[in-house]
Amino acid sequence: MNFLVTSSARSSARAFAANLPPRTRHQFLPLDAKPYIHKFLDHWRPDLSVWAEQDLWPGLVVETHHRQVPLALVNARMDARAYAARLKAKSVYRALYRRFSLCVAQDAESAKHVEALGAINVGVMGSLKASAPPLADLPAERSDFEDRLSGRMVWCAASTHAEDEAVALEGQLTLQAIDHRYILILAPRDPARAESIAEHVGRLGLKMARRSLRELPTDDHSVFLADSFGEMGLWYRLCSVALMGGSFGPVNGHNPWEPAHLGAAILHGPEIGNFALDYAAFDDAGAAVGVADADGLVTALTTADIPSIRKHAKQLAESRLAEADDLADQLISLMAAQRDGHA
Repeated sequence: MNFLVTSSARSSARAFAANLPPRTRHQFLPLDAKPYIHKFLDHWRPDLSVWAEQDLWPGLVVETHHRQVPLALVNARMDARAYAARLKAKSVYRALYRRFSLCVAQDAESAKHVEALGAINVGVMGSLKASAPPLADLPAERSDFEDRLSGRMVWCAASTHAEDEAVALEGQLTLQAIDHRYILILAPRDPARAESIAEHVGRLGLKMARRSLRELPTDDHSVFLADSFGEMGLWYRLCSVALMGGSFGPVNGHNPWEPAHLGAAILHGPEIGNFALDYAAFDDAGAAVGVADADGLVTALTTADIPSIRKHAKQLAESRLAEADDLADQLISLMAAQRDGHA
């Protein structure tokens, strides 16, 4: 069995290429117009089409169904705001959702909204992000970094945006004054913003090394700018704590499961709407700490029981790894039923 994973963003393609599973290829989605869709399906001839979360390409859905390829929607997510926007085109969504043989939502609210738009018998399971295997490692480079960071107190601000960086860098200023061993690995969501981030760091008077310039951290550096794609598995393995980006601004949070699988304690800001259930599970398990601002960040890093939080985060992540097994069985059954002429 081989797998084709599609996306529409160059950044996701680069990140995926660095963490490519066995027997898997990546391809950009074709334009949602008949000539491109026909060439795409003629070339790949899929046995199953799996869609994730909430975006659908109408032309591709319709043509895939027309070719009698089973369609599945997994990890469906739709809050009240997204539902209200789609309700204006309910007839269109009904025509699309009715073509799916299997629909599984992240939570009961999403399931209710997807069913109201026309999907049938929507199941509920937790976020599939929790079931993803750990991100790829770079053992040789990690060993080098571990040597260079020996004795340092390493924490990471991951998948950051401007609002997150303001909090993280203000916190690092205070931490550096408390103990010069603190070093921040700053990994922006979009490495193309590296120049503006470097200017911000410079204005604060913090000494920084940059990954894209092949610079390595020394004892003089208090910030390491990880302005690269597909290396989060390396940074998470090097840090004891990960402050998750997107949680101090309108982005509303990023995936906390990736650092948890690799043993990092999780910190997050107040804006986590896109992963509300995930962060609630972490908070309830003692696997994460919410912070409101830079002062709260410093307090968490200097007074929280980080080893305990790390332990609980990894335990929670490992407990969720098996949840995708049942879904995988259902997807395989769709292909088997189609081959047997019962789909």
